[in-house]
Amino acid sequence: MENTIFVTGGAGFIGSNFVLQRIERDSASVVNLDKLTYAGNLHNLEAIAKNQRYEFVHGDIADRGLVRGLLERRKPRAVVHFAAESHVDRSIRGPEDFVRTNVDGTFALLEEVRTYWGGLAEREKTDFRFLHVSTDEVFGSLGPNDPAFSETTPYAPNSPYAASKAASDHFVRAYQHTYGLPTLTTNCSNNYGRFQFPEKLIPLVILNASDGKPLPVYGDGKNVRDWLYVEDHCEAIATVLARGRVGQTYNIGGWNEKRNIDIVETICDIVDEMAGSRGAPRRGLITFVKDRPGHDRRYAMDATKIERELGWRPVETFESGIRKTVQWYLENDEWVRDVTSGSYRQWVETHYSS
Repeated sequence: MENTIFVTGGAGFIGSNFVLQRIERDSASVVNLDKLTYAGNLHNLEAIAKNQRYEFVHGDIADRGLVRGLLERRKPRAVVHFAAESHVDRSIRGPEDFVRTNVDGTFALLEEVRTYWGGLAEREKTDFRFLHVSTDEVFGSLGPNDPAFSETTPYAPNSPYAASKAASDHFVRAYQHTYGLPTLTTNCSNNYGRFQFPEKLIPLVILNASDGKPLPVYGDGKNVRDWLYVEDHCEAIATVLARGRVGQTYNIGGWNEKRNIDIVETICDIVDEMAGSRGAPRRGLITFVKDRPGHDRRYAMDATKIERELGWRPVETFESGIRKTVQWYLENDEWVRDVTSGSYRQWVETHYSS
């Protein structure tokens, strides 16, 4: 077994931040398997493309022969599983892709990892880890005064996306209890930061505000989310991978509950400041659109367990993280042009048309 981490979905938003962070901060090598669907972007990883400790493999986690060959060749000490379809709106329009990747793909990956792990020497079997990255959306929706989600909150997924992630969480749990596979699961709150595909709220608002375009906000804008800066999330994953207790789940949150409308207004003000505002403030671009079906009202994460057991807390406040994020998008025009061309523009026009 080598000092190698096998990452799935490492060209996506969170995955690419994790890969870059591990190459910078760890001595481990990283092999990155990514299907490069619409949200996967190798430009995110240009800085390490020629690094001898990094290998990219284009492929699908459901390709069991490919996964088997990679495990046998690279002999990783850990698998960190990011690969997933992850956008609620897309899951409402086309749920089959979410079942195929998040459920069937995770099952196929678990089967190949179980076989690989079963062939390791006893000490290597003990040291091996499979870390599954999941979401707070598996827990459903909270009322205004409900306590935040904890690791013991019952699952109550309300969208096809959330249901597919809940199913994958249950498979990971089952493989630990049934076969003894050393698994860990993390459930995170809403991430934001560099490299996020601009269908998600924060980058969409930054780019539209910068271009003077309407800023679509679902319903009354009072849906509440807990916001987590992506680099804090990646450090938390690395912490769980290193010190988490086998078979446990850990909630990762930013301790930042914010209403969507407050997020949008904050971004407007920062873009006004950074990009310059000639004329009306960008808050005037806010446009309320029809709410999405089954839109969960509030998510909130109780991240006490990971702090108590592993000593992790987010470094960034929302105020510091959102300023870094706005600045990154305003300064990276080439990346933005690359991901917002063609099919993406058509999808946004179709989805957000009133």
